[in-house]
Amino acid sequence: MLNLNGITVRLGGRTILDRATAALPPKSRIGLIGRNGAGKSTLMKVMIGSFDPDEGSLEMPRNTRIGYIAQEAPSGTATPIDTVLAADKERAELMLESETCEDPDRLGELHDRLMAIDAYTAPARASRILVGLGFDEEMQARPLDSYSGGWKMRVALAALLFSEPDLLLLDEPSNHLDLEATLWLENFLKSYPGMMVVISHERDLLNNVVDNILHLENGKTTLYTGGYDAFERQRAERAAQLAAAKASQDAQRAKLQDFIARNSARASTAKQAQSRVKALARMQPIAAMAEDPTLSFDFPSPDELKPPLITLDLASVGYADKPILQRLNLRVDPDDRIALLGRNGNGKTTLARLLAAQLTPMDGEMQSSGKMKVGYFTQYQVEELDGTDTPLQHMTREMKGASPGAVRAQLGRFGFSGDRATQQVSKLSGGERARLALALITRDAPHLLILDEPTNHLDVDAREALVQALNAYDGAVVLVSHDRHMLELTADRLVLVDDGTAREFAGSVEDYTDFILGKNQPKGGANGKVGGKKDKKAAAQEREQLQQLRKAVSTAEAELTRVTAERSAVDRAMFDPSSAGPKYAKLAMGALMKLRAELDDAVNEAEAKWLAASEALEPVEA
Repeated sequence: MLNLNGITVRLGGRTILDRATAALPPKSRIGLIGRNGAGKSTLMKVMIGSFDPDEGSLEMPRNTRIGYIAQEAPSGTATPIDTVLAADKERAELMLESETCEDPDRLGELHDRLMAIDAYTAPARASRILVGLGFDEEMQARPLDSYSGGWKMRVALAALLFSEPDLLLLDEPSNHLDLEATLWLENFLKSYPGMMVVISHERDLLNNVVDNILHLENGKTTLYTGGYDAFERQRAERAAQLAAAKASQDAQRAKLQDFIARNSARASTAKQAQSRVKALARMQPIAAMAEDPTLSFDFPSPDELKPPLITLDLASVGYADKPILQRLNLRVDPDDRIALLGRNGNGKTTLARLLAAQLTPMDGEMQSSGKMKVGYFTQYQVEELDGTDTPLQHMTREMKGASPGAVRAQLGRFGFSGDRATQQVSKLSGGERARLALALITRDAPHLLILDEPTNHLDVDAREALVQALNAYDGAVVLVSHDRHMLELTADRLVLVDDGTAREFAGSVEDYTDFILGKNQPKGGANGKVGGKKDKKAAAQEREQLQQLRKAVSTAEAELTRVTAERSAVDRAMFDPSSAGPKYAKLAMGALMKLRAELDDAVNEAEAKWLAASEALEPVEA
């Protein structure tokens, strides 16, 4: 049990945590969420003990071993495997003592304890964790100083997981990971034996790993049972969504439904259409206020160009005289949505730089439209923004010759209107800097957007807003991201960068997830085509069954949405009569209470039908 008792923290005259209170169940897996700047990391530092609250207290069982990744990455000549093994301090001390101990009784005690803590299997366990995070056998034996900061942080994460603390605290653990390592981490955390508190903006991780959501807003905490989708549903019941957010969501739904209608019958895109059906069923409303400027993403539409935008024909690309990728055959059209998959180090960024014309082919051919404009986003652009300048100064420099109104209009598309345009960049949050970088690269309405990990500094609501903006954008998109939710909702084509080349992956994002986790190894080589040909009659029967089950899910979901919305309307009439709709305004409180009880039963019945239909559909789609 971990209790937060009225914790208040003030920094620089500003109240970050305001009497935050929660009772976290023992062995629970808590997802700590909130908007950027809400105070999540501050609350975690209070849990660690590195931050004393101004008021309130934290209670936990005595002798609780707490594990947390330090800000500073490990370095030196030690290897990753040695660093991970050293994280189990008891094992390291006992092993060292056993090497020099001459007392047979004490030596027996040492070996008994070493056996009890599985000390002799530790190297194999440590190696498995490092492999899961992307370190092969050769990489495990190299000194830490030969790695970049991001890879060093992976070693720090591996060491923390290996040490198995009673209370595992993780602050954005997937920020330095690729999709493959993120999938492994998610799978690992599902079976973690201790209690866990994880700060994350990864919707899939929060849905698949945690069993409670601790939401931090306005300095206060609220505990919800279930994963992120359950949190969104519960929260949506408490507050009616704004019309603007609903209109935006409806537009995205329409776009997904249009894609499904156009592509379900085509063999080449049927998998992607099935993935979109699932994505549509899982789509949640944006919970934040629509006027929040941190949710502003609006990419300007480019002029039309004839396809193709880019064609690669047996192209090779690399650095100096060393090719990284070879035999590249790829075509990018104006309406493409392409996700580049593959582990970090396989060449995704190299391919992105080739498409952005930052690199030229070493061999083969690359043809591109002469009028094409490209917007290329990387984390380096966020880090290289001049902190002493304002968004207005940055944009004015880039849009030379443009009128002040045009400069302001481009900034306004991304939430930098009024005084926000003249605030120093050094005072902006990481998410705000990312939005500024996106505003800068799209200033001339590019025909092709290349986004390399655009979500690292964005919270869940901002990521959802970015998804909607990308789906509304009229140009082509090439996306590198470890955010599975974003890939499922935006990518129409998947390209696997592996084995020194890039090939189309014929399945969906879900198929790729199964492939990575070893659940569904693709047949027929590296092209990623999953499974063999099915009997046509059997396939047709399966499609008909699938269609009926999906219709049942859709009908049940619509009914659940209807009765939930009606219950919310009754709640508003009970607690704020001035906002009551005409249907309920004249009803007495007794009548409203009776209607509320009836609607509770209706919601429970509708939810049961929706769950039953979803459970029937799941094995058919698997």
